[in-house]
Amino acid sequence: MSIYVLEEQLNEFKIEVINKYRDTKSPLMQILQESQKRYGCVPVEVQEFISKEMNITTAKINGVVSFYSMFSLIPSGRHILGVCTGTACYVKGASRLVERVEALLDTEYGSTTEDGCFTLAHTRCVGDCAQAPVIMVNDEFNGKVTSDDIPKIIARHRGKNCKK
Repeated sequence: MSIYVLEEQLNEFKIEVINKYRDTKSPLMQILQESQKRYGCVPVEVQEFISKEMNITTAKINGVVSFYSMFSLIPSGRHILGVCTGTACYVKGASRLVERVEALLDTEYGSTTEDGCFTLAHTRCVGDCAQAPVIMVNDEFNGKVTSDDIPKIIARHRGKNCKK
């Protein structure tokens, strides 16, 4: 899944984001966060646009984007889905849940579904071991999940801002 940002979108980004932070001291992180939120990533063309508008080198911008895990060059889906693979969840069957999610969404962990609805994120301990195994969808915890629960979880989120 790739993204192409049109000139019209870049102009909107300038008006709504860059101008908002133009007079802020060290605005790069805020601008990059807005790009990640808006486009699901920080595309190269947006990095180049920020560079030109804010007089920051593209190399510096790309260095920040590639250093911090919150930023991505590849678009993420509308929903970030992760099966906790911490020790408690793993012992209670997380690996089977991962396999079930991959099969139902026809994609692999670390990838985004073809329809752009879900990104399957590698997820370590989420700190809710008493509810193991846990599946996170965006900021929503789903505890004591079984393989039979997964289609319902996916269906509930597929209807929110997704095609199909």
